[in-house]
Amino acid sequence: MVLQEHAHLKDPLLYKVKKALLGKPLNRHMLSHQRLSKVFALGILSSDCISSAAYGTENILYYLLPAFGLAGFSILMPMTFIVLAVLLIVTLSYREVVMVYTKTGGSYVVARDNFGVVIAQIAAVALMLDYIVTVAVQTAAGTSALTSAFPSLASYSLAITLGVIGLLFYGNLKGVKEAGRLFAAPTYLFVLSVGAIIVVGIWRELHHTLHHAVINSGNVGFGHSQQLITFAAIFVLLKAFANGGSSLTGLEAISNGVSLFKSPEGNNARRTTVVMATILGCMVLGISFFAKATHSVPYSNGTPTVVSQIANVVFGHGALGHVFYLFVQFSTMLILYTGANTPFSGFPFLMNFIAEDGFLPRQLTKRGHRLVFSNGIIFLTIAAGTLVAVVGSNVAKLIAFYAIGVFTGFTMAGFGMAKRNWTRREAGWRVRFFINFLSGSVSFAVVIIFAVVKFSEGAWLIVVIFPIATLALIRLNRQYRREQQALKINQDSSRATNISRHDVTVLVDAVDIATVGAVRYARSLNPHELAAVHFVIDDQRAEVIKEAWRSNRALADVSIEFIDCPDRRLANAAVDYAIRMTQAKDVELTLLLPRRAYSGLLGRILHDRTAEAISAPISQLPRVVATIVPFDVEKIISGRPVFSHQEHSTDVIESTPVHSQPRRVEDEPIGNVETSHYAEDIQPIAAAQWRHRAHVKGNVTNIRNAPANSSPHVDIEIWDETGGITLQFIGRREISGLEVGSTICAEGMVGETDGNLVILNPSYEIILGH
Repeated sequence: MVLQEHAHLKDPLLYKVKKALLGKPLNRHMLSHQRLSKVFALGILSSDCISSAAYGTENILYYLLPAFGLAGFSILMPMTFIVLAVLLIVTLSYREVVMVYTKTGGSYVVARDNFGVVIAQIAAVALMLDYIVTVAVQTAAGTSALTSAFPSLASYSLAITLGVIGLLFYGNLKGVKEAGRLFAAPTYLFVLSVGAIIVVGIWRELHHTLHHAVINSGNVGFGHSQQLITFAAIFVLLKAFANGGSSLTGLEAISNGVSLFKSPEGNNARRTTVVMATILGCMVLGISFFAKATHSVPYSNGTPTVVSQIANVVFGHGALGHVFYLFVQFSTMLILYTGANTPFSGFPFLMNFIAEDGFLPRQLTKRGHRLVFSNGIIFLTIAAGTLVAVVGSNVAKLIAFYAIGVFTGFTMAGFGMAKRNWTRREAGWRVRFFINFLSGSVSFAVVIIFAVVKFSEGAWLIVVIFPIATLALIRLNRQYRREQQALKINQDSSRATNISRHDVTVLVDAVDIATVGAVRYARSLNPHELAAVHFVIDDQRAEVIKEAWRSNRALADVSIEFIDCPDRRLANAAVDYAIRMTQAKDVELTLLLPRRAYSGLLGRILHDRTAEAISAPISQLPRVVATIVPFDVEKIISGRPVFSHQEHSTDVIESTPVHSQPRRVEDEPIGNVETSHYAEDIQPIAAAQWRHRAHVKGNVTNIRNAPANSSPHVDIEIWDETGGITLQFIGRREISGLEVGSTICAEGMVGETDGNLVILNPSYEIILGH
């Protein structure tokens, strides 16, 4: 009957706004794990990686042309082959990663398992930075593709990029699923469009109809040819190579989602990784070839892009060619924005893993309103949005922050797998060790090159942040471990749950309804001695309290003690009192502090928070407990109820159904009650009757186990749309396979315990798939 009126706490304003924006909260039992075939996994997980082909070549030319002039186009292809060689080495390493780590992979887990959780924080910081910069770079590149097709939008690039980040933020807070099949389409559209560029371009090149792109003002410029062995030339080549490394971003995405694949997960993930890397390599090679053939140049503001210029030249200026050109730009924009969505799935899960290991705040392990890790999504959005707002929506400038995080992750994965090969020495370990060690070494070399040549362009910030962030994670973990050690139960620090004497004292600063409520609660604790104490800091106020206490009949059986507090330090006086009252080793003291809750801001201005100030030091004393007894004054003043009725029944999607009370037949004489012995059809729980057999089905909302030192039994409370009932299993400590949220069918005779309907030792069946 308590639940029959559906009383529920009123929703605060912030929650109402959240529900209006994001929709109804999802039930935690709606969490599902969708398995993907290789075709869909390739489309969904590789968008970040494959989309990097859209700006990899352009970033190489960004440094070659101003330094070497037209000779830069001749250097482009050898530089591309070097980048593809690095791609091959890292891909071979990640083929093994996805075979070994089939649940959760990625460089963080590889480093954690092989180097320990402390060293793994280097990979953690690398991946976090990688995800943040990926959102910034991908959205900026997507906007560049859009403004290349529609140049009039170029002046709004920053606003468009920030708007896209905002839309991704909102969509993911609502629970956009990364495993949705719709997310696979942009990848294949982009592959198709680049494939069309390559096929048509080759045909036109063979027929000598492929012309150079029109070069307008605003390009990065052309320098003069120079020797390649000078220090300045080598420095520029290293810059170009470092920029070209951006083509490899997202290569680790499949290793982070191996568990999404259909069985066998490892084999399917390995094949998909190879296909993804092959597609990426072919696309980068094709775009580089036609960038050289068409003399497409990058522009300082990022528009038009190199891919846009190539498509414009290859497809021509006719009506059909313009349609194909728009298709290329649309698919490029789509995959880049889709690739920017990938971190919104991976980053919160990474933060969750790190927080579970104790290196980030625990709040990052909690799912939000729509079953997503909302705190991680919010942090990612703020970080990426700030980066774009400060640096601008310019891919060339954002790249300076990119490759260090990406290749640090590759380094940790390569060296981690190499250590695993060396330690286990399984069949064929030497070849795998060589590949993984080579991958780690090459990736580490790229990190050093990037840190040096890009230091003045923004890499210095990553170089500074990296050690600071890593040390911060380690420091946070040290604090967590200290707290856990302090709370750890051991023989010396644990106290017996039974004590010989328990005294309760109510601290009084006024005789009002809050104090009377605290005294009433104190009586319910059945103390050996109940007393009240007022610390005197004002003699006149003490006299008023003494007279009010004496005249109140409800307090006549409780003695009040007045203790001098000459320095007005109430917390010190409370500690002294508690120490004095617990001199005997067998005494435990509870101090009750009535706390009156007032309106928010005005209440803080008009009233102090003495209860909290007193309870904090009291909690440090052995055998002393400080309990704050809250009393809501604002509720009395406003006259508004705290609870609402009939409000929550439709609040949560797929939630526990509306409650109603099962019927009990108790007015009929026992002899007149017809007792059946079998109920074949499942009936509503509300139809269950006392001393009748019932066959019911419902969701488990409560599991209550008997204390360890009592006779074994388990009480299971289940509910359906009509009501609830308890299933009691005598002689058992647990029900295997049954957990809160499960669905169960049960049949048995309905009895009664403490006024509640109970089916004793029913036959049951746990329903899977709910």
